[in-house]
Amino acid sequence: MAEGEQEESRQVDDPALDPYEIAFLPQFREGRGNRAPFVNKYGVIIGDHVYESPDSPLSQWSVETDPAVMAGDEWIHPFKDIGFLTAENRDIFEEGLPPQGGIFTHPDKNASHGLDESNESRD
Repeated sequence: MAEGEQEESRQVDDPALDPYEIAFLPQFREGRGNRAPFVNKYGVIIGDHVYESPDSPLSQWSVETDPAVMAGDEWIHPFKDIGFLTAENRDIFEEGLPPQGGIFTHPDKNASHGLDESNESRD
């Protein structure tokens, strides 16, 4: 077995790897945070892969639910986030391809206008 094949076999057989991260490049396998599931400040378990929790707003979504209630890092697991399954994130974590620019930009607004100006020129 060639060296690259041995490395790939170890990656797939490594019980420490989450199913979502088996194909991750080595630089994305460590240093992201706690691997264990955690309970966020709303009492919802984060890190269960499907986020099926009776206390989750996703399980009780209605027209009255404010989507902002699920904003923030307390809703994202650093290793087990289901967002890793998207094609864009798989390109980043498995292939090392940089994200495409412009996906979250406003076509008619320059959100960076003035950021490169010094404080003196603004006065």
